Amino acid sequence: MVNKQFHFARTFTGLSAVLALALAGGCASTPDEPPAPVPVEEPVAVAQPQPQAEPETAIELRPDYPETYTVVKGDTLWDISSSFLKDPWMWPELWQVNPQIANPHLIYPGDVLTIYFIDGKPMLRVDRQGIVSEVPGIPLEVSGKDYPTVKLEPRVRELGLDEAVPTIPLDAIRSFLTRPRVLNEGELEKQPYVVANSEERLLSGAGHSFYARGIKEEEAVPSYSLVRAGEKYVDPDSGEVLGYEALYLGEAQMTRYGDPAKLYATETKREILRGDRLMPSEDERLQYHYLPRPPEGEVSGKIIAAMDSVSQIGQYQVVVLNLGREDDMQPGHVLAAMQAGKTVKDSVAGGSVKLPDEKAGIVMVFRVFDRVSYALVMRATSALHLHDTVTNP
Repeated sequence: MVNKQFHFARTFTGLSAVLALALAGGCASTPDEPPAPVPVEEPVAVAQPQPQAEPETAIELRPDYPETYTVVKGDTLWDISSSFLKDPWMWPELWQVNPQIANPHLIYPGDVLTIYFIDGKPMLRVDRQGIVSEVPGIPLEVSGKDYPTVKLEPRVRELGLDEAVPTIPLDAIRSFLTRPRVLNEGELEKQPYVVANSEERLLSGAGHSFYARGIKEEEAVPSYSLVRAGEKYVDPDSGEVLGYEALYLGEAQMTRYGDPAKLYATETKREILRGDRLMPSEDERLQYHYLPRPPEGEVSGKIIAAMDSVSQIGQYQVVVLNLGREDDMQPGHVLAAMQAGKTVKDSVAGGSVKLPDEKAGIVMVFRVFDRVSYALVMRATSALHLHDTVTNP
């Protein structure tokens, strides 16, 4: 099927300059006085608008991009974008949001994506439920390849957010969306703590009761998360502590208020010990959808931890960056991961030389704290390591 390109060119002359000259030469004098003689001067060159070079598009299509693509269950927005673009984070530049359909920013299984061009710039349109979406500025008769002219009607079925295709593989980040948490220095010590386990147990698990102190009855909530001090996140350059991981242990329900209060462990990931801390359970909706995009300003940071505590970091692993809200990080920001260059000996000139950093992957931020953030490795062309840098893609 032939891919049609549509070019809309408008030629603009130096109209404002011509009007200005006409007005200057045509000013009328009063009828009582003859017009003053105009001294003859050398003509002044009027700057003419120079033809603008066609701006280079920031979007680079894959040479084997599909002209149409039907979304299927199990797809991710990143994978779909990767089939069209060399740089998947440029998706917002490619995606033509259609306000006439429900949830125009989201994509659902069964949607048909069609690529078209305006002034040489590629764009994608979604056709949902067999109804052709109208592309602004292009008649429907020519907006697609042999599509019928169909007027959109307000009969599009509302689709739920949970049905939409996620941006990234949710299984890789699900447990990091609500836990673990990153706390500031001294914050964990202010939380209520486990003082004893029931029935003289040294440790407790799911199905066991325990006692806790520090819960004020007026501030008590029905359910708590159990946490323990985990990894300390330190900036590798300044040595400054950026935060502390609150290692997630499980969930508990309040069964009796008081000092001490009694709680019942409903689920546990690790054993509950004396001194473990309690924090009100987070009741937040999981964020499934992100808008992948580069940060607006210049960014320079480092990988300071890997959640799986591995020496080499690969695709779909979660890393911790020394960038947070204070650095204007937002969920969806995409960064290039640069493998730090090694320092090698110069056998000719003597001494040593540091090799340049090399691009080794792409990470996308999905959860942000004050001074650190969690990011998922979306692409790894070579193994990443702790203290590798991240910067604008």
